Amino acid sequence: MLDQIVDDGQIVGIRGGVIDVKFPATSPRIQDLVYAGSLALEVTSLLDDGVVRCMALAPVRGLGLGMPVRATGAPIQVPVGDTVLGRMLNVFGEPIDDKPAPAASVYRAIHQPPPALEDRVIHSDILETGIKAIDLLSPIERGGKTGLFGGAGVGKTVLITELINNTVQHYQGVSLFCGIGERSREAEELYREMDDAGVRDKTVMLFGQMNEAPGVRFLVGKTALTMAEYFRDEQKQDVLLLIDNIFRFVQAGSEVSGLMGRMPSRVGYQPTLATELATLQERITSTRNGAITSIQAVYVPADDFTDPAAAHIFSHLSASVVLSRKRASEGLYPAVDPLGSASVMLTPAIVGQRHYDIARAVRRTLAEYEDLRDIIAMLGMEELSAADRATVAQARRLERFLTQPFFTVGALTGDSGRRVSIKDTLDGCETILNQTEFHDNETDYYMIGSLQDLEKKP
Repeated sequence: MLDQIVDDGQIVGIRGGVIDVKFPATSPRIQDLVYAGSLALEVTSLLDDGVVRCMALAPVRGLGLGMPVRATGAPIQVPVGDTVLGRMLNVFGEPIDDKPAPAASVYRAIHQPPPALEDRVIHSDILETGIKAIDLLSPIERGGKTGLFGGAGVGKTVLITELINNTVQHYQGVSLFCGIGERSREAEELYREMDDAGVRDKTVMLFGQMNEAPGVRFLVGKTALTMAEYFRDEQKQDVLLLIDNIFRFVQAGSEVSGLMGRMPSRVGYQPTLATELATLQERITSTRNGAITSIQAVYVPADDFTDPAAAHIFSHLSASVVLSRKRASEGLYPAVDPLGSASVMLTPAIVGQRHYDIARAVRRTLAEYEDLRDIIAMLGMEELSAADRATVAQARRLERFLTQPFFTVGALTGDSGRRVSIKDTLDGCETILNQTEFHDNETDYYMIGSLQDLEKKP
């Protein structure tokens, strides 16, 4: 049913993906959906004399001045509920998996306000991922937001795919994957991997790929959140929301802002960057009904962590996992920077005193090793004291112990993946930290799971 009756209008201006439409009487409201033929447009601003400015949600080829525009009287509404489970959908909730449209009876508008402050709750438990470097140094909060930060080619997508593999199978709830502005090839690979792992039936996949209009990439995250909120609020289920890549949401907003003629701010970003990001991130939260736990890949342009997009995203997160190009170049995968990653959950009250103490000791040992690197490069190991040599031996073994083979790249590496419990991770790190003399080879610690795997090495 239409929320508002609006007479048809006609196109009076076209500037790239921005379309100006004049309506004779009542204008549609901001965020309403209108159609020029089969092309969907979303109203973004109201100009004078009954003219509205719209954002195209598909290529504008074939449009012309004077073409009629049909108002729907409502914003974009997408199907929600169990009928979308196991499906691959676009920003409109339409199937892109060559299957019939979801037979949904409930539809929701994608633009929703965040929960009120009094309805929010904070959880004090962590989501175990089975990835040693993350569980030890940057534990993920249930109901929180975690960012995987890194430049191009350091392993963000591989890491988020492994997180899907490790967490979805053990997660009691619904999982949503939202691909924003990434490659279509990765979407197809993810679909097959979830099918092979047997988790697709309790997962929803939504995509606004890099070849699509900026409006689609800007809105698909809100479509995913609308579906997640329904599972949380109406079905009272916990939801795991994985986003790859949240930077592309910011980038799409910048493209739309430029097309709208707004003056750019720092580094060319849109002046509304903070507001647009907050409208998305503030909806990712826990309520009395359930929790939405979000893990977001964040591309960092030119490895510059002071970039305004990265800085604004940082401010919304409860945990940040920083991927280091230096560690990636050394073959230490996952390339998690142990000194740059952090989590608000890493406190004795939440993870326990033992976990907290071991994590601090690991960081301290690795930081001391970083300080000694220049001395080693200039003078060699022989000039170090016995205590410093022990620190270097511990640090190099810890670096290699915190690597591990992934299930999702096993076909390429020939090494089956490992899912390591937090207990085994803590036991392994504690054993290394308690030793001052080593009679084994540091390379033996590379790409293993727990320390028990050392016994299986030839």
